[in-house]
Amino acid sequence: MAGKLTTIGFDADDTLWHNERFFRITQERFADLLDDFADPDHLMERLLEAEKRNIRHYGFGIKGFVLSMIETALDVTENRAPGPVIRALIDAGQDMLQHPIELLPHAREAVEALADSHRVILITKGDLIVQERKLAQSGLGDLFDGIEIVSNKTPEVYAEIFTRLGDGPASGLMAGNSMKSDVVPMVEAGGWGVYVPHGLVWEIERAEAPEQSDRYQAIDDLGALPALVKRIEEG
Repeated sequence: MAGKLTTIGFDADDTLWHNERFFRITQERFADLLDDFADPDHLMERLLEAEKRNIRHYGFGIKGFVLSMIETALDVTENRAPGPVIRALIDAGQDMLQHPIELLPHAREAVEALADSHRVILITKGDLIVQERKLAQSGLGDLFDGIEIVSNKTPEVYAEIFTRLGDGPASGLMAGNSMKSDVVPMVEAGGWGVYVPHGLVWEIERAEAPEQSDRYQAIDDLGALPALVKRIEEG
């Protein structure tokens, strides 16, 4: 399906810069702190259950993750989690919030290349203040024609954003590392969904690839995105 792409969307966390690996490091720290109370595998299962349960309350991001860790610590200790453990979990969250941004390979080059010929927008989930800080530290903010920080990514959200900031989802492309949030809903909205694997995937973000759709594509890294956009437009 050839056609002019006017608007290119980029995910942020684990697409433009590292994010999940800091959650994994903190999870290891969490397991060490609760080692006397729970087996690590069981603890991670309970934490994942808490995260799934709490998304509707806290949304996505570090703050909700820390609250889910504290809840899980209280659950597995039957509300006897030592004060120093709770303090250590809060400190771990503070460390995550203050960690410097590290761009992924080809991130800047891909955004710069496409910004020369298309409208480029950033569409990310998470806490508003945290995501704004990350974007400011990334040095990429001035390259985008629009920045959207949303509570969730659905076909309806993509249709609204790509209509308001572009020429509708049919003329848009969304690139990201989450099959569930970046690719599938964009394809369902009628646009192009491009999967850019990161390696570390949060379980909540797993989904089956929409292989049946001719608007689904996968690339090894963002370095391949400008060429893919050209191939799509040339048919």
